[in-house]
Amino acid sequence: MSDAIARLTKLACDFRDERDWKQFHNLKDMVVSLALEAAEVLELAQWKNETELRKYLAEHPEKLEDELADVLYWILVLAHDNGIDLAKAFEKKIEKNRKKYPVEKARGIAKKYTEL
Repeated sequence: MSDAIARLTKLACDFRDERDWKQFHNLKDMVVSLALEAAEVLELAQWKNETELRKYLAEHPEKLEDELADVLYWILVLAHDNGIDLAKAFEKKIEKNRKKYPVEKARGIAKKYTEL
């Protein structure tokens, strides 16, 4: 695990453990919480076109920062509690994506790999 991810994971788990919240962190509820926090990122864009969203986030950068941090919290504790090395998992997934989206087929094209 990278030093940065390890440091952030410790920070998240310490925060949780200081409050004795692990008892509530079963897998199902953690996955639900991750989805809910991701939906809060999505909610920032609700009812705004691209220009309005960019203007809103430029005026309120902490909104996106806070919501992304909440998503990261759940990613870190989910990975920790399930023995996942996020750095290795990410590297593995990027390699899979490289194979699904080879540059010569995917460059500049916004299609799913099954349509390339």
